[in-house]
Amino acid sequence: MTKPPVPADWRAANRANWDERVPIHTASDFYDIPGFVAGKDVLRPFELAEVGDVDGKTLLHLQCHIGLDTLSWARRGATVTGLDFSEPAVAAATEVAERIGATTARFVASDVYDAVGALGGQTFDVVYTGLGALCWLPDIDRWARTAAALVAPGGFLYLAEFHPFADTLAEDGRTVETDYFERGPTVWDETYTYTDGEQVTGATVTVEWQHGIGDVVSALASQGLRIEFLHEHDFTLFARFPVLEQDGGYRFPPGHPAAPLMYSIRASRPA
Repeated sequence: MTKPPVPADWRAANRANWDERVPIHTASDFYDIPGFVAGKDVLRPFELAEVGDVDGKTLLHLQCHIGLDTLSWARRGATVTGLDFSEPAVAAATEVAERIGATTARFVASDVYDAVGALGGQTFDVVYTGLGALCWLPDIDRWARTAAALVAPGGFLYLAEFHPFADTLAEDGRTVETDYFERGPTVWDETYTYTDGEQVTGATVTVEWQHGIGDVVSALASQGLRIEFLHEHDFTLFARFPVLEQDGGYRFPPGHPAAPLMYSIRASRPA
């Protein structure tokens, strides 16, 4: 991790990095596109339970990357739209959709803050997002305004995210070493992504922001959405601390103080 200054155009820096990740990710065992095409499911059980039946519904996935989660909802009967600011990611997602015969799926290249215009004012029964998405956005209130405007009357937004409190913990998983309330940008210069495969060699600088649980809930509530639930989860999707044990997800072992590692929110718009 390096100290700011932040790149003059943080969005361009992040987009360049994600553009370069696309061929790395599509070739990775982590995403396992051949397995997905053959029928592998990538959605998490808690998401399936909390979102519920999507058959016959319209679903928008914001910040969808290469679209595997998006297309998993399509396999469950939703008419899906994925949106991402990386044109190579959108192209990759479109190719996977063609390979699995998801003829009604579409993918749109747009910055998430511009999603309302990019989608022509369309609204959706379900707006789905998360899993490492919010950290790329500096303005959570603007995000909430955008996301809420895309929820149709009677529909809902569903967010599953990594818990910001976990970002404050040291490698031991118990010592708080960073400020939970820090809202300034963090600049990273790294040559690897979270997958296996080749390293990023060109656009290695990215900028991220931390958003507290209260910030996210308050931002959504201010847009007229009704918070149905906020669930904090004691597991995560990867071994972010060495002490975590794999047991239907990665959890702290018995006897180790537990901390929230993920959270999920469902917020609905009255009909």
